[in-house]
Amino acid sequence: MDKKLKVLLLAAGLGTRLKPLTNNIPKCLVRINDKPLLHIWLEKPENLNCDSILINTHYLPDKVNKAIYEWNGKKSKIYTTFEKNLLGTAGTLIRNLDFFNDSEGLIIHADNMTNDNLIGFVNAHKNRPSNTIFTMLTFETDNPKACGVVKINEENIVQEFHEKVNNPPSKLANGAIYAFGQDFIDHLKNMDNKLFDISKDIIPSINGRIFSYKTNANFLDIGTPTNLKKAQKLFNKGLK
Repeated sequence: MDKKLKVLLLAAGLGTRLKPLTNNIPKCLVRINDKPLLHIWLEKPENLNCDSILINTHYLPDKVNKAIYEWNGKKSKIYTTFEKNLLGTAGTLIRNLDFFNDSEGLIIHADNMTNDNLIGFVNAHKNRPSNTIFTMLTFETDNPKACGVVKINEENIVQEFHEKVNNPPSKLANGAIYAFGQDFIDHLKNMDNKLFDISKDIIPSINGRIFSYKTNANFLDIGTPTNLKKAQKLFNKGLK
């Protein structure tokens, strides 16, 4: 990526499945061994020559803003965008397309956790097949019925995407971390601006043009108490 890199960090989730833990804090501030999840995600762009980060907020935004203020990173400028009504992942992206003007972009769902530093992912996107416009971080899952899963060809290009189906065609799951450039932005500008969900509304429109980068790192959705406990154990072993 020779252009500036900008990151959209999706952090507006309510954390309903984590209640009562999230009665007084947003999901992105759930602590993993005394560190807010949001801070763990803010660390990663520091190693990617990231120019700026945009974080969407909704539930308890003042607490998110306070956590951002307390963050001690030095390299990236951080901005927030408040959503009075949740726009959905695609809606947030569409509303903030101008943020990515003349830059390469990353989208990160901040309710997941991985010890992948994303450097290999960004490099893979830079060297992706020329007929692709979007790179998806994927991982091997033991529970494909609970995930969005992809079917890829020999070039690691996504041919099919299935969101939480009873008979998933593979165990290769969507990690909800995406890289893209201006060609993807141009594609979005030609789509309906009432899009709500990236997985359901955008990904199906670009099947065959998505490059899959499989990480071998640990990867967890921390949206349930069980997975939150798993993440805390992994973090004790060096998850960063």
